[in-house]
Amino acid sequence: SVTVTATAKASLPAAVEVAVYRLAAEAAGNAVRHAGASSVGIRLTADRDALHLEVVDDGTGFDPAKISTGVGLASMHQRVAELNGELSITSSTAGTAVRARIPVPD
Repeated sequence: SVTVTATAKASLPAAVEVAVYRLAAEAAGNAVRHAGASSVGIRLTADRDALHLEVVDDGTGFDPAKISTGVGLASMHQRVAELNGELSITSSTAGTAVRARIPVPD
């Protein structure tokens, strides 16, 4: 099952919209393809100066320190970096959480 919660600005720069969409799609796809997740939660929020994306799953997880960065993970890091954002990925046997913070100009 997939749950999506979104409370963010109605109008965002196109580059931010595309990046967030692709990040969410990649993280959710990884959860299903590689971790066998049965549920994925996608949450999008905003504060005064940034957009926050969180994708959390209940899959098998992985050790980010022992996995060579695949194309999917590399593209996620690159997308966020191009927008001067921050990306963190935490994982355990209980699941994985991908969190991105992308600055949004006024």
